[in-house]
Amino acid sequence: MVRTCALTRTEKPVEALVRFVLGPDGSIVPDVDARAEGRGVWITLSHQAVVEAVKKKAFARSLKAQVSVPDDLADLTRLRLEQRLLSALGMARKAGQFTTGATKVKTALQSGQVLALLTATDAAEDGRNKMLGALRALNYARQEAGLTGPDVPHFESLSSEQMGLALGLENVIHAALMTGAAAQSAVDKARRLARYTAPAMEDHTDRLPASGVLLPAEQDERR
Repeated sequence: MVRTCALTRTEKPVEALVRFVLGPDGSIVPDVDARAEGRGVWITLSHQAVVEAVKKKAFARSLKAQVSVPDDLADLTRLRLEQRLLSALGMARKAGQFTTGATKVKTALQSGQVLALLTATDAAEDGRNKMLGALRALNYARQEAGLTGPDVPHFESLSSEQMGLALGLENVIHAALMTGAAAQSAVDKARRLARYTAPAMEDHTDRLPASGVLLPAEQDERR
């Protein structure tokens, strides 16, 4: 399914867009799950794109009506995306598909049953590097085994405090999402948040943004 970005007027798959609707008070609000009733306005899934849409009055132009647009709409949208991810992580934990702690996460990576690695944004550099080393080893082993599909991704979009408060845990620095439907839902939400917060990249590339999702070693110059 495709929709047209109200800012760029280009058609994109809905996965690459974020929807906004008119709230009861006449103000534009993010509908990040794209489930709210009423006519929606679709904007490219990017913090900078939402900032530009506010600046250029794309919402009023698309709806052909006077609307109230919060100046901090881009930040509010990020908050909503973070909340959806944290909620999904909680569901994955309840389903037994989410594990935390350096030792347990490293063991999970070695088992090959990990859908994604998560690292807190305030993680220590040495701990981060050790986990990324284990992730590289897992992805290399998958390639050697002839497994198809993308590499297991790495997300670094939430702080340890955010994850800890939402999950009722302390010191959530390293975490892994294990195989399962609840975990896959969390991965999908993590990808959306990562795409939203990443710097703009060329339209022609299919690479995932390095700021939120770890690229394969040969593509990510930072590692």
